Amino acid sequence: MTAVAMTVNGKTVSADVEPRTLLVQFLRENLRLTGTHVGCDTSQCGACVVHLNGRAIKSCTMLAVSCEGAKVTTIEGMAEGGQLHPLQETFADLGAAQCGYCTPAFLLVAKELLEKNVNASRDEIKEALAGNLCRCTGYIKIYEAVELAAARMRGETAEPSRESIFGFEV
Repeated sequence: MTAVAMTVNGKTVSADVEPRTLLVQFLRENLRLTGTHVGCDTSQCGACVVHLNGRAIKSCTMLAVSCEGAKVTTIEGMAEGGQLHPLQETFADLGAAQCGYCTPAFLLVAKELLEKNVNASRDEIKEALAGNLCRCTGYIKIYEAVELAAARMRGETAEPSRESIFGFEV
């Protein structure tokens, strides 16, 4: 067993783990933070995305011991002070999730993108989210939710269009 300590969602945590323990296993099994999902075990689907020192990474290919001293943020740490992040709000407003399995990872990837570029174009959004797969829905509502969140983060009083909500012009 190897001791590992890191900050997860603002709290210092530590545990003794097998050296081969993946970060996703550490989060789910040791810390019981189950919003980080295991999808493919090969880093193809993106369901396991978390932030490591502010960058979106796939936690199914990262050893927990390699995160010694790091700052990790999971979907459970995205809201601040009981206030949902604008991305969480817009995903809910637009129904940008079906089963929800992939949603935490999409939110965390989009958060990193908008922190770097709150004026991201649709093409930049598509490129940023390309490493995440959703098997339930088309990606249009996800892209629209990211665009709407960006507008709100820029201080615009943007509201979802009826077309975005219902999927067709009303």
